[in-house]
Amino acid sequence: MTIRRGASGADVKKIQARLAELNLYRGPIDGSFGGGTEAAVKTFQRSSGIAQDGSVGSETWTKLFGDAPPPVNDMAGKDIALRCLALTASFETGSMPPDCFCGVTGDFDGQGISFGALQWNLGQGTLQPLLAEMFEQHPALCRDIFHENFQVVTALGESNREEQIAFARSIQNRANFRINEPWKGMLKQLGRTPEFQTIQAEHAAKIYGRALAMCKDFGLATDRGAALMFDICVQNGSISAVVRAQIHADFASLPNPHDQVSRMRIIANRRASAARPDFVNDVRTRKLVIAEGEGTVHGIHY
Repeated sequence: MTIRRGASGADVKKIQARLAELNLYRGPIDGSFGGGTEAAVKTFQRSSGIAQDGSVGSETWTKLFGDAPPPVNDMAGKDIALRCLALTASFETGSMPPDCFCGVTGDFDGQGISFGALQWNLGQGTLQPLLAEMFEQHPALCRDIFHENFQVVTALGESNREEQIAFARSIQNRANFRINEPWKGMLKQLGRTPEFQTIQAEHAAKIYGRALAMCKDFGLATDRGAALMFDICVQNGSISAVVRAQIHADFASLPNPHDQVSRMRIIANRRASAARPDFVNDVRTRKLVIAEGEGTVHGIHY
């Protein structure tokens, strides 16, 4: 596992603390791998005589921690549907798991509050079912997160939508739509739990089902193919009949029609070209990252 800018969590804290011990890092030990942490890593790599890429792979980890075993990516062994959700959520939020599951924004769009990997919200009524399931299935865990505010959230579940949105607006800064503490922290803690991640994946199942149907239509038979189609469903909605015909025409000219990467490249480029002009580059970049299996989106290397 390689830890780089955009990552978060306990492993990042460990790296920051070690770099601070070496007087290379002077920022907060907050578990957020930003530019300051990256700069400190590069300085350490230079002094250690290894490649200065600013990321912590196995070589840099060993130089930092000796024989301590490197971390394992928690997503690696997860169900493919959850991994597809995590990848698209990381593109959308600019955060790696688990923080990609707990993106939270305020009422900038009139929806009260938006939360989670796919920004389910109160205004459209898409967030309430997730919270209701979490509180019903894991009440003890929710009590440990919300403490004295547990009853407040429970009561909100019994309120109408107007009351829910009014409450959401009361816990945020109306000038910049940022959620106030302690609510922001409690929601993020909720989003980091495997239990709520599972519920999010279950609510994204219809999208994943559409992605699998599209894989069948376009002859994709790999996990990356599923990830590509899932990302298209989330970011772009669908592939039109015209673009579908263009894609199949391009497939017919492939030297090896069974080459999965070549098929994904065609899909990525055709879907990007059909996007709104101001979104073409963003769509193409993230779709090609999936097709190629590596690349950079919004400054984060995948």
